Amino acid sequence: MKRHELIDPSAIKQTTVLLAEDHLSLRKCLKSLVEADGDITVVEEAKNGCVAVHLAKSLKPEVVVMDLAMPLLNGLEATRQIMQISPATRVLILSAHPDPEYIRQAVIVGASGYLVKQTSTQFLAQAIHEVCKGNTFFSPSISKSLRDECQRIFGKVELLKKKSVRR
Repeated sequence: MKRHELIDPSAIKQTTVLLAEDHLSLRKCLKSLVEADGDITVVEEAKNGCVAVHLAKSLKPEVVVMDLAMPLLNGLEATRQIMQISPATRVLILSAHPDPEYIRQAVIVGASGYLVKQTSTQFLAQAIHEVCKGNTFFSPSISKSLRDECQRIFGKVELLKKKSVRR
């Protein structure tokens, strides 16, 4: 008996994902990409934000991969609603917009991560696994800008602490 035959494939825990993307061709590519990982199952697909909220409520996927610019209900509002009805579900934003304001709004409404579509093929499966574990995940370019922003903010806090100690 070969070693790999000892592992029952049905015993491997699959991460359940809902894909919310309005472009059918991109949605199909994303599905192929994440399912090629082997540990991720796309349980359903949504073509707009309203459908994404409805499916998240009924299916309770572990992760929702959410486009921001969608018809009927944008990804930010859909994320906010999903977090209200299914707080255990993690939302990973997938957007063409690396604008800091979009990222800030996504985090405020409860997103666990933010990927820029241009880098998604390299990091999407990894990001899904990370947010499923309760971690956050951001595209590398976003991570750098977040780090810089944190250093700017926390650096000021540290300076304030040092000044108050001197008094």
